[in-house]
Amino acid sequence: MKINFLCITLLAVVQAFLATAQQENRVLKLFPQGTVLHGNISYNGDTLKKHLLDIYLPPNSQKGKFPLVVLIHGGGWLVNDKYADIGYMGNTVSALLNNGIAIASIDHRWATQAQFPAQIQDCNRAVSFLYDNADTYGLDKTRMALMGFSSGGHLASLQGLSNNNKAESFFMPNTSKKFSFKAVVDYYGPSELTSLASSEDPKAPEGILLGASPIARPDLAAIASPVTYIDKNDPPFLIFHGEKDNIVTNRQSKLLSGWLTAKGVKNELIIVKDAPHFGKMYDTEEFKNKVIGFLKAELK
Repeated sequence: MKINFLCITLLAVVQAFLATAQQENRVLKLFPQGTVLHGNISYNGDTLKKHLLDIYLPPNSQKGKFPLVVLIHGGGWLVNDKYADIGYMGNTVSALLNNGIAIASIDHRWATQAQFPAQIQDCNRAVSFLYDNADTYGLDKTRMALMGFSSGGHLASLQGLSNNNKAESFFMPNTSKKFSFKAVVDYYGPSELTSLASSEDPKAPEGILLGASPIARPDLAAIASPVTYIDKNDPPFLIFHGEKDNIVTNRQSKLLSGWLTAKGVKNELIIVKDAPHFGKMYDTEEFKNKVIGFLKAELK
């Protein structure tokens, strides 16, 4: 009787925790009915709120292991959280789940909390956790892709491109490095920090990220720039950037695409007509279908 009572009590606690996680999740309503949420998982075994991630599994998630897309939010490395960009990308994220692709949305430390490379260390630690615990959550650790928005696009590109470069400083101690990526979807992310319009200003987001302006410390800027790590063995890229982006000029994505092409890496750059830096213009039926087609082909 004691054992049964203990089991019932434990089950009630787990159910209450899951219910609380779902109540706290402000974007779950955008996902298909029946989506399975594993919310606010600590990926580094500590109490930092910026070391949490959410896993969204497709409805009927008992049907096997799912390929995974890891979402990295934007916010100039200074603001926002793991819910931020999902809010205006509801059609696309829903389509991922409807096509049998799981999502993990991750938080990372802001540059005001820890300077670079803390942000990419957090991203790699989160993916390491997902890789090591893939069986627990029904994920296929051999089929992983990255998707990032603005500064999250920078981090997704940096993570995807540096993965095969043995960049030891991009990993926390005792972090598994076994994982790799099949594809990267980059939405308007910076790719070369010294060529940003505000690169001489130490108080600009990229200056706060590095602890100095990129122009004053081009050595640090190169380490933090995705284009530094491009080689022929990198995963394919799908890149979106707004024609009228006045925050991160689309020359950043043109430069990234140019380097990828020069190195023989499959990529496609889409300049979105009249689009600003972010918003629902990136979540149209056309672009949603482009993303789903790209990821289904690369994660097959």
